[in-house]
Amino acid sequence: MDIEHNYVDIGQGENLIMLHGNGEDYSIFKHQLEEFAKFFRVIALDTRGHGKTPRGDAPFTTSQFADDLAEFMKLHGIDRAHIFGFSDGGNIAMKFAVKYPEMVNKLVLVGSNMNTGGVKSYFQLPVELGYRIHKKRGRTAKAEMLGLMVDGHEVTVKELASIDAPTLVIAGTHDLIKRSHTKLIAQSIPDSELCFIKGSHSVARENPKEFNKTVLEFLRK
Repeated sequence: MDIEHNYVDIGQGENLIMLHGNGEDYSIFKHQLEEFAKFFRVIALDTRGHGKTPRGDAPFTTSQFADDLAEFMKLHGIDRAHIFGFSDGGNIAMKFAVKYPEMVNKLVLVGSNMNTGGVKSYFQLPVELGYRIHKKRGRTAKAEMLGLMVDGHEVTVKELASIDAPTLVIAGTHDLIKRSHTKLIAQSIPDSELCFIKGSHSVARENPKEFNKTVLEFLRK
């Protein structure tokens, strides 16, 4: 692998890997890390080109990030783990579960989308406009970050149907992901549960008490 991930490793028990969203780093989980570490070994990492993890030379796509995660787990002797992903991190988690099913225990998808059609237009249209503007300036970091939300990710209903890991699908009641799209993700994964929690796309930060309770109940049962 052409990069070395920056990550935090706290707690003991079953492995729980946490993946942040676009343009973020693992510090976004400040309301979850210590709480989840009471019950699990929590590993939260900065994905390729995010936080303190270098960009490297490989493609900047959720599929590549899924491959990166597989290599990270192998490097650290982790055979299987619960995979938790928020936003683009959830998109990576979906890809990972499709490509590496043998490495997944349970899956938690928060504010995730299968493709750009799942994002409300008030958010997606400015992203696509910004991407076109920045792309003309070359392969800048900003262009690549926006590109992840335009043409860097897609997973199909057929692929989701192949996921056999127990899955919890979460979104905020006022999420930027369409409610119908979130429901479609849950309906497409055979062994899944669906939960809407009061809040926006950032529901884990806005409503951590209910959010953490919901996730922990799912992972511990």
